[in-house]
Amino acid sequence: MVVLDSGLTARADLTIAVDVATRTVCAAVLRPVGTKAVDASLLLARMLVPEPMRPGWPASLRMAASRMPHIRLLDVDARMEQAAAKPVIVPDSVVIDGGKVFISDTFLRACERLGVSVQRARPRTPTDKAIVEATFSSINTLFSQHLAGYTGRDVSRRGERIEDRAVWTVPELQDLLDEWLLAGWQARPHSALRDPFRPKRAMSPNDKYTSLVAACGYLPLVLRGEDYLELLPTAWRAVNDYGIQISYRTYDSPDLGPHRREHSGITAKRGLWEVHYDPYDLSQVFVRTPGGWVTAPWTQWPLVNAPFADFTWQHARRLAAEAGLDWTTRTRRLSPASWTTCSPAPSTARTPGPPKWPPAPAPPAPSPRPPRHLRPNAPQNWRPDSSRPRRRSNSGSSMLTQKPRGGYEHALPARPGHGGPAGQPADQQGGLASLRRPRAGPAPAADNRRTDRAERAGTDASGRTTPRVSR
Repeated sequence: MVVLDSGLTARADLTIAVDVATRTVCAAVLRPVGTKAVDASLLLARMLVPEPMRPGWPASLRMAASRMPHIRLLDVDARMEQAAAKPVIVPDSVVIDGGKVFISDTFLRACERLGVSVQRARPRTPTDKAIVEATFSSINTLFSQHLAGYTGRDVSRRGERIEDRAVWTVPELQDLLDEWLLAGWQARPHSALRDPFRPKRAMSPNDKYTSLVAACGYLPLVLRGEDYLELLPTAWRAVNDYGIQISYRTYDSPDLGPHRREHSGITAKRGLWEVHYDPYDLSQVFVRTPGGWVTAPWTQWPLVNAPFADFTWQHARRLAAEAGLDWTTRTRRLSPASWTTCSPAPSTARTPGPPKWPPAPAPPAPSPRPPRHLRPNAPQNWRPDSSRPRRRSNSGSSMLTQKPRGGYEHALPARPGHGGPAGQPADQQGGLASLRRPRAGPAPAADNRRTDRAERAGTDASGRTTPRVSR
């Protein structure tokens, strides 16, 4: 547990990069709240830069006082003069897991920028990165468990009220970890490192690095200021008249004048401009323009008198929302005279008026559409599909399954003698009796069928009414 700037206690996340050949912890980064993609990119940058000596560190931690070939490295890289006893390793490839920090566009772009290939481990396969897992276990045993506020891997290894015992802040714990890696890890013999001429003797990471440098040499990779900007997260924004807005913060600079409300020339990004920002330093952003990088400061930065990170900004907005002070959705450009007299704007919420009376009647619900054979003016000669088989109902009566054009199906009983309206023969109506399946047998001739229909209707062939003849 660590103490945050707000006075609260929280867990800290540790991200490390381990060299397979020497077991050197090339870089280690501690972050509260949660590790970001820029932290993974920071690992790559710290691997390529010598670890500088810090005030308070003993002289025994200098590279000149170690077994590493300091004179030979100093001839190649002048940065080694004030460096600590920690190897500088340029990675060729990295193995990552499926964490969103490592598969983010920021980290992958940083690896591509530095010429590092990325190999992703298989899901739920810790053996693909067994060296990193073993290093985490060693750090937990040799370093973390001796700190105040140690939580342990479970409740059986945890003390009572450990949040009250946390005394280390994140910068203090980061400095303590860096010093321990130099004194307690790099100079400690590792069981997996052996001398090929003396296999029974375990070597330390620094000794293994010395033997490899003697065999392969050392080639430094120097990073410029622009290279560090390339490792930062990217956002695509428009350059407006008031500047650039990121997460309700406004950044502006006079150097952005020629680019305001202009197309960036990148059609794939809809003409937006590439903006790089540091989540741990919100005081400024960096805009890529055809003439180079433009630094745009935060317009409200004079109001801030302390380090301001992204998680600090989110926490401040959350507190303001709970207090009812977050009345705006963007930061306004204030004049210097109003910096000390800034107050919430008056509420512009709309007052509800009296309700309208009487209320408008609701539209009537549409009535269900009746089946086709039960509608008015139903066709008299409509027949069910003869290809559908006859089936029996539970009561034993014959049932016909029919599907009219409307797309719905009905099962209707076909009982002899069931007719239509009262006073009309059953076999002349378009009711339920007319839905019976026609009898099997050869179809009569065309003239006979016309005569039979005329007789059933009570008319002759010319349409005159004739008496009905019973058969």
